[in-house]
Amino acid sequence: MTGDILTFLIEISFTILGAAFLARAWLHAIRFHPFNPFAQLIYRMTEWLCKPLRAALPASRSIDWASLLGVYLVALFYLFFMWVLATRSMPPSQLIGPGMLAAAVTMGRWALNLVIWMTLIQAILSWVNPMAPIMPVLRTLTDPMLEPIRRILPNFSGFDFSPLALLILAQVALMVLNRISYTLVGL
Repeated sequence: MTGDILTFLIEISFTILGAAFLARAWLHAIRFHPFNPFAQLIYRMTEWLCKPLRAALPASRSIDWASLLGVYLVALFYLFFMWVLATRSMPPSQLIGPGMLAAAVTMGRWALNLVIWMTLIQAILSWVNPMAPIMPVLRTLTDPMLEPIRRILPNFSGFDFSPLALLILAQVALMVLNRISYTLVGL
């Protein structure tokens, strides 16, 4: 039971931290206002690693390389801790290559989960409380993904099905990444 609790806490902690680094990279890509309270929270959560990484990897106009490397390193450490917790031993050296690829897959899974949660929260709030203070932030974060879908999908009497389409696409991509991760571990 203690092992299950520890596994759960490690998984939640690393997933939240990885999502924060991904959010930071996304905030940079969409040029989100840096003084927004949401952005400030993300910056404070991730500055401890992004600041030293930025010395070696400066951000380009639309890509924050330090944040992306940060989430990759978080994914690597997450997989390492999960291996040690599951096997009670250090990973063998022949798993370094697959582990590095598995970290990239983990990053993708975290990114898709972040898209799913932001889209779900935005959709629910649009029905329950469309004037919630977080709605402009969610719209700003999800509109770059929803707009191309809105251009393709016809408008059905005022109903916007683009969040549903995005959820379905993200879920399908998540299934593909899960299958890739199963292949990496040999299942």
